[in-house]
Amino acid sequence: MSVKVKHAQTGTTYFCTFTNYNWLHLFEITNFYDRLYKWFDFLTKNNNKILGYAIMPNHIHLLIYLPEGALTIDKVIGEGKRFMAYQIVTLLKKQNRNDILEVLQKGVTISAKKNNVKHKVFQDSFDCKECYSSEFIQQKLNYMHLNPVHDKWKLAEMPEDYLHSSAQFYITGIQGRYLVTHYLEYYDVPIAK
Repeated sequence: MSVKVKHAQTGTTYFCTFTNYNWLHLFEITNFYDRLYKWFDFLTKNNNKILGYAIMPNHIHLLIYLPEGALTIDKVIGEGKRFMAYQIVTLLKKQNRNDILEVLQKGVTISAKKNNVKHKVFQDSFDCKECYSSEFIQQKLNYMHLNPVHDKWKLAEMPEDYLHSSAQFYITGIQGRYLVTHYLEYYDVPIAK
């Protein structure tokens, strides 16, 4: 999977977004949410910390801390996308979603076909920003947590009501569907309100 900008730094936090091919609602169609949480489990078992997230029907926002010496964020996301792509295709086949599988097959480039790629499940690259301050992290948390309540989505009335995000934890202090680590454990500078 191609990466527009290389991110080699560890011992830092990243805000990442990656998207299903053609903005198809593959996470929703395959009810992939629990599998994404299992991916989070895999990441935390490797000493990474999930600081925030919002899983949308066709993309995911992730705030993740990578300790010193960990795999780079490019590797983490690239390997995750490959693993998820295989699982999504398997689920689509079980659901007999040949219409979607055909779209994913048509998205494969000639060069990718030479590497035995049969389905294009994700956009080639992903958006990733290194987080240098608690203010920047708070900005990204606000962005991801407001995404589900945006007029385009209307997945919940309030950010903390959306099941597949860390908003409940950051707004109410009560852990939600997935246990996250508060970013202030790594950025102890209080946010000015």
